[in-house]
This record gives sequence, C-alpha cells and structure tokens, in this order.
Amino acid sequence: MTGSFLLPVSRASAMPLRKVVLIFVVAALVASGCGGKKAGEADKVVDDSAPEAVESGLDDAGEPVRGGSIAYGLEAETTGGFCLSDAQLAISGIMVARSIYDTLTVPNDEGGYVPWLAESVEHNAAYDEWTVKLRDGVTFHDGTDLDAQVVKNNLDAVRGLNPKRPSPLGSATFHNIASVEVADDLTLRITTHVPWVAFPAYLYSSGRYAIMAQSQLDDPENCNKDLVGTGPFKFEEWKQNEFLRVSRNENYWREAPDGKPYPYLDSVEFRPISEGEQRVNALESGEIQALHTSSSRQTVRLRGLREDGEVNLTESTRLAEVGYAMFNASKPPFDDIRMRQAMQMGFDREGLTQELGQGLPVLADGPFADGVLGHLDDTGYPEYDPEKAKDLIEEYRVDKGLDKVKVTLSSTSDPEVQDIAVAVQADAKDLGLDMEINVVEQSKLINDAIGGSYEATLFRNHAGGDPDTQFVWWKSKIRGVDGQMVDNFVNFGRIKDPEIDRLLDEGRSEIDPAKRQEIYEDLNRQFAKQGWNAWLAFTRWAVATVPSVHGVYGPELPDGSKPSTGLATGHTLMGMWTTETG
Repeated sequence: MTGSFLLPVSRASAMPLRKVVLIFVVAALVASGCGGKKAGEADKVVDDSAPEAVESGLDDAGEPVRGGSIAYGLEAETTGGFCLSDAQLAISGIMVARSIYDTLTVPNDEGGYVPWLAESVEHNAAYDEWTVKLRDGVTFHDGTDLDAQVVKNNLDAVRGLNPKRPSPLGSATFHNIASVEVADDLTLRITTHVPWVAFPAYLYSSGRYAIMAQSQLDDPENCNKDLVGTGPFKFEEWKQNEFLRVSRNENYWREAPDGKPYPYLDSVEFRPISEGEQRVNALESGEIQALHTSSSRQTVRLRGLREDGEVNLTESTRLAEVGYAMFNASKPPFDDIRMRQAMQMGFDREGLTQELGQGLPVLADGPFADGVLGHLDDTGYPEYDPEKAKDLIEEYRVDKGLDKVKVTLSSTSDPEVQDIAVAVQADAKDLGLDMEINVVEQSKLINDAIGGSYEATLFRNHAGGDPDTQFVWWKSKIRGVDGQMVDNFVNFGRIKDPEIDRLLDEGRSEIDPAKRQEIYEDLNRQFAKQGWNAWLAFTRWAVATVPSVHGVYGPELPDGSKPSTGLATGHTLMGMWTTETG
C-alpha cells in the first residue's frame, strides 16, 4: 500500500526453510544516478537502462594493489547460518556466501548467465537435458577436489533428496529437475520434467545455492557454521551479532592480471549493523570501510559525503527488487478482488514518495524492472482514484453485511517503514477503512507469510533476471519430491489464478525470445488486472566505501563479458582492493 519506499529491516533469522531469500521488507529506492567520477566533481546521472552503473572514484584509483583488510557493514546478521541447501539467506547472507563459495553460473551485464565454476553449460534442442562441464583443477578450502559427484550431492541436497539436509524452499525451486547424473569426473547430465529455458539462471539463484565441500555437506551438527567452499576467501571465525571473518584463499582458481590468484584483500570482516544510520556513522568514523544500504535517507546522506570527498559510492537499480503490499488472497478481505483493487487505487503513491522518500523512489506498476523481460511502461495498473476506491470498499461492506471494513497491515519496527505505515493508515481512514498496523519482528513477519497468518504485509522481492525465476513465488501448485502436484507453500500471496499458472508454464518452456517477452508482458498485465499485489516502488541499492577502497563490481567474467551491475543480490569482493595495506 503506500507508494513510496519501504525500508529493509534486520534480515532473516532462523526459521527452518525460510530462506525466504527475499523478503526483506521493502526498501528505500533511489531514482537518480550516482556520480561516475571522483568525489567533488559534478554528478553524472546514470541511465538505468544502460548496461552498468558507475563506481565513483574508480577512474582515478590506479591499478589494484594486494594486501590490507576491510570491515564491511551488513544490514543484518544471518542467524540461521550457511548450510546452503537449507540456509536462509537474504542480501547480507549472500554477501558472506559469495566470498566463501562459488556458484556454477553468474549473471553478466547483458542479462544472461555465464559459466563460473562450470566451464560450460549446454542444452539439447528441447531444453530438457543439460550438460554441465566443470572446471578442472578447482579445489575446496579443505584441499579436496571439485568434481561432478560433489556437485551432484549439492544439487540433490537442494532438491530435498538428502535426508540429513531438509530443503523446503530449494525443493520447491528446483522441482522441475527430474534427475542429476554423473557422466564423468567433471561432467553432469541433468534432465528436467519440462523444457526449462532459464535453467542457467537457477544454477546461480542469486548466489544462494553455491557449492559446498562434501565435508560441510556431510556434517549434521556444524554444516551451518563450519564453512568450506571454493571461493576467493576462506572462513576463519564467526561470533554471531559481532563479526564473521574470512581470509584470502591463496589457491583460488581465478588469476588476476598480475599473474597471481584473486582476491587482492588479505581479509574481510563482515559486521552486522542493522540500524542504517549507525552503519553510515561507522563508515564516516572509519570503524568500517564499506557498507550496503537500500535506504533513500541513507543514500542521500552518502551522496553528500561523496560530494565532500569522504566516500566512494556505487548505486544501481538494475535488476531491482520491487517493494509492494502483498495480500493474502486466501481469506477476507483480500479474497475479494474489489478490496484488492481498492488498495491499488486508494493510496497516493506518488505523493507519499515525494513526501517521505525525498523524491527518490522509482514507482512500480508491475514486478519487472526496466530491462527485465516482460517489463511494460503501461501494465494497466489502476490510476490513483480514491473516490472509486471508496465506492468499492462501500460495496464490499454492504455485500458482506459489515458495520466497518477492517484491515490489518503487517510491518516491521524500522523507523522508515513505520513512517510509511502511519501515512498509509491515515489514507486508509479517508477511504473508510479501519486499518490496524501489526508491528512484528522480521522473522515473525516471514513466518506469518509462510503460514498465511496475515491479511496484508509490506514486502520486497522479485529481484530482476530471467522472469522464470519468479515461478516459485506465484505458481499455485508445484511438483513435490514424490512427483505429485501439491499446493505451493512458497506462493505467499496464496494466488490461485489459472491465467498466471498458464503463463508461468508457457514462459518456462518457450524457446522463442519474442514469444517469451509477450508471455511475461501478459503476466504483468494479469497482475495489474486482478490486483494480486499493490506495487510500490523499485529499490536502488548503494554500496559506499572509504576513499581508499575500490573495485565493487570486480573484474571481467571468464568469457570476457562484464559482470552484472545489479546490486540487489550483493556483489563480489573478489576484485576489491584497498590502498591502505600497511
């Protein structure tokens, strides 16, 4: 509901599956670009449709140097740990995971997914058989070799086939895999139930399903805290709610331009600092040397620090998440389309954005950001029309024989989210709604979404990439581990829309890019027509560093393409360096 920016809160704690990777309550969005030059120069506005955002200060940074350490301020702790098949990773957890582990593919700046730990990922003509060839000579931090068997074991665990490693979300996400077979030491053959055009995107899965060593995968007690990957940094120590420290992997498989393995930094210490202003204060004081944020207030403050030459700043809305009010369509009042539509058109999103978001957020009329397949400038989303919203609410009240229409909006205690919730509540009163704000902690909000114990809740999800990656969040039924079709518990909105189901199925298996575009455009329109969510705004993430730290996006990918400049699922630390190496 509101239409502005909603801020993230402390990220995921420990519910068993709830790697609800995403749910972090709807973030502050920023519309204009960051400077692509050294601090103190005039801003260069970044065109968000361009292939990359710009890191300020990088042009004058010189060549990377080796050594030194940084402390990186994360927006939350990942209390459930990092047993990746059943971990609960939001962006803070993904930042840590990407330093320790590698995924089989990674996204590039052209919207595709290219081999990473894999040397090649190839499909047959029907897109229902995939051959994954691994890189030779890659070793885990415990000295064991990366081979096809350990990758199969990881994929099987994610699919829910390892009795020691429950993976409810993973099994839902990868339900289309029929089999994973080892063809030789470095080759896997993967078959799917139906053709799966976007399968390489799933081998990345926003960095959540990377490859663990067998020693970690087999450890029933400490899989979540004894972390062994192939990544650029090795796990050293973790004191929850204080820090998690990693050190340079001397044997990393990627070679830097100086002929030595990445990474450049000797070590990184991740520090969870959930209060955003405190995180910026820590950067300004030198307590930390890097941070991430999706808060518009903090981003505005960081822009000022950049202009004063005190920080380098990188911002991006590329492949952005969308903030929205999610309705529980399985129970009153939002099982009725009239109430969903009333919520869509009854709140002055643009006014709230200007008032509370300092004019920075980019309004969203659908789930797909600009540059994502299926994006539309005009989805048919209802215009702001409070009088029509009042009429719909009154019609619903009379039909149901109610004295008053009551609505409960779940939110978190974050101050910026509360500003939004209070503004929405005021608008609701003008519409004739009796709105109660249910303030809950982040983990409970996620639990409530999983269990359907809510009416409307503020959410952030659906980071860009291939739109098929949203299949698991919207499909009404999916294939269970036993092969039977079951209700999809990850469909948190309880959407039961035959047209959306049909479009998701068609988009998954359609080979023709132009036809896929049409399919997801139609899906975009269907969301607007049926009012399943009230879209708010797209997020802009910002990464700020002290002036001596550079290299947010890292080097070119192995195939020569540039890395994705989206920041919604974090960024690599492989190519970061600091000039403070003494």
